[in-house]
Amino acid sequence: MNRQTQKCEIGQNERPAQRAPGKTAERKAKSVASGKVKLEKQVGTSRVHRSEFTKLDNYILGSSAAIITNVSLIVGLGSARTGKGPIVGGLLTIALADNISDSLGIHLYKESEGCGERLSRIATVLNFLSRLVVSFSFIAIVLLFPTSQAITIGIIWALLLLALISYLITRSNHENSVLEIMKHVFIVVIVIVLSRCVGYLIAAHF
Repeated sequence: MNRQTQKCEIGQNERPAQRAPGKTAERKAKSVASGKVKLEKQVGTSRVHRSEFTKLDNYILGSSAAIITNVSLIVGLGSARTGKGPIVGGLLTIALADNISDSLGIHLYKESEGCGERLSRIATVLNFLSRLVVSFSFIAIVLLFPTSQAITIGIIWALLLLALISYLITRSNHENSVLEIMKHVFIVVIVIVLSRCVGYLIAAHF
C-alpha cells in the first residue's frame, strides 16, 4: 500500500511537469497572435500612406453615382417641363443629403472590410468630395443655360466624364479601353432614355 501511494504521489507530481511545456507553448502562440492583431490594428488605424489619396476606388464610386443620378434628374425633370427651380432643388438634394447617405454606406463598407478607422474615413471623405464636385458641375450647367440647352449639355458632360473614368479604370487594369467605355456609355444612354420617357409621361398626365 505504501508503494502504491508513493507511486501515485510521484505520478501526481510528474503530471504538471509534463503538461507545463504544452501550456507554455500555447501561451506563447496566443501572445504572438494577439501581438499580430494589435499590430494590424495599429497599421490600419494610424498609418495612412500617400497612395490612399491617389487610389481610383476612393473617387470612382462617388463620382460615377453623381454622374448617372444628376443627368437622369436633369433629363427627367427637364422633359417634364418643371422649370429650373425644381431641377436645381433636386440636384442640391443629391449633392448633399443623398451624398451623405452614400458616404455613410461607403464608411460602413470599409469598416466591415477591416480597413481601419482612418482609411475608412479617407475613403468616405474623398468619395463625398468627388460626388459633391460632380454634382455642382451639373448645377452650374442648369444655372448658366436655358433648360433645353442644359439638358443637351448635361448629357454631353455626363458622357465625357464617364468616358474619362472608364479610361482611367481600364488603364490601371490594363484592359481594352474602347470596349469598356462603350459598355458604360451604353448603360448611361439607357438611363437617359428611361428618364426622358418618365419626364414625358409626367408632363402628359400631371
